Amino acid sequence: MICVHVRPEMTQIALLEGRTLVEHYISRAADDATQIDGNIYRGRVQNVLPGMEAAFIDIGTPKNAVLYHGDVRYDTDDIESGTAKGQPRIEQLLRSGQTILCQVTKNPIGAKGARLTQEVSLPGRFVVLVPNSTAYGISKRLDDSERKRLRRIVDAVRPAGHGLIVRTAAAGASAEELGNDVERLVAQWETIAAQATKGQGAALLYREPDITVRVIREELNREYRGVVIDDLALYEQVRDYVGAVNPELADRVEYFDPEVEALPVFERYHVHEQLHKALDRKVYLPSGGSLVIDRTEALTVIDVNTGKNVGTTNLEETVYRNNLEAAEEVARQLRLRDIGGIIVIDFIDMEIRENRDKVGSALRSALARDKTRTQVFDISELGLVEMTRKRVSEGLIESMSTTCEVCGGRGIVFDDPEL
Repeated sequence: MICVHVRPEMTQIALLEGRTLVEHYISRAADDATQIDGNIYRGRVQNVLPGMEAAFIDIGTPKNAVLYHGDVRYDTDDIESGTAKGQPRIEQLLRSGQTILCQVTKNPIGAKGARLTQEVSLPGRFVVLVPNSTAYGISKRLDDSERKRLRRIVDAVRPAGHGLIVRTAAAGASAEELGNDVERLVAQWETIAAQATKGQGAALLYREPDITVRVIREELNREYRGVVIDDLALYEQVRDYVGAVNPELADRVEYFDPEVEALPVFERYHVHEQLHKALDRKVYLPSGGSLVIDRTEALTVIDVNTGKNVGTTNLEETVYRNNLEAAEEVARQLRLRDIGGIIVIDFIDMEIRENRDKVGSALRSALARDKTRTQVFDISELGLVEMTRKRVSEGLIESMSTTCEVCGGRGIVFDDPEL
């Protein structure tokens, strides 16, 4: 289920599996400069740094965005000193003052500017259009028979000169639905391409829709029992959008009238209490164990403890069962708190190698439900798991807090005021 709570200063979206909160998003009016992932811009190259193999691009936001060499698109015939043996250097591809078309792949976080790519893509309900590309793919989450069916449809509707990637949401979609999605995206791209040639300065050419529409576009399928929204204007906007792209799911969008209902929407569906727990440093496991989650600038550390879980048979079995439970909860907390970057998990030491492998496998299996890309290494002899999770935007705690003005976020105040 998707619950949407609209407040004057922000909109909150909660994704529930059963009664369990698994993901949470926040959108504020001031996010136009920070929540720009997916937006397409006409950018102006400010300066090129050969030693960093990157260029800083002015896209009209407070901080210049960064375009790395690997994300630059070019035609080898247009590069005078480019050779077939090696890639041309970034200073051969870009120059100061040049105007380029680019898309944001990562929001600005802290002191870092947004990250860009010239490999533009336009996401639709069932497919992603990759303009001027040969890209072609079908979601690996679909079974083989469905992939074969979709491949036949896509071969017929694929537009000339453009690439297509079929999304998981296309499962069961008809050829007409896919064709309509492709036609809408091609028309959208032609409008963007035409606007890109009309000026020289930095400009926004395409803005990703409201975060509620975006989450529903990415998430809503036949598995969801409903979308509940407590704002009438937003409800009508979402209902019209779903009615246009997926009519059979339109009746699952419901208006939650706060004046009629006894409780606010987040209390009615137990989101509020789960959100408060997600801001705590400590997470309790059902059997009595716990997780302690600490964030640093470099990485996030998660410590697994047995706590009150004393088991019934022997130490190894108790620790193994506790670690299995922790692996499932760690995956949920990473999604819920939107923790990105380097993550180190300190599982309780297990003597038996087979148990370590099973816990590692359980963690990977739980993370498979997470759409954000992760990479997990095996449990080391010290009981540590090193992993990374792609950081697209700031996490839950950062989005719902401000740094302490007294201690600057360090959590300490020095005794001597002269220090």
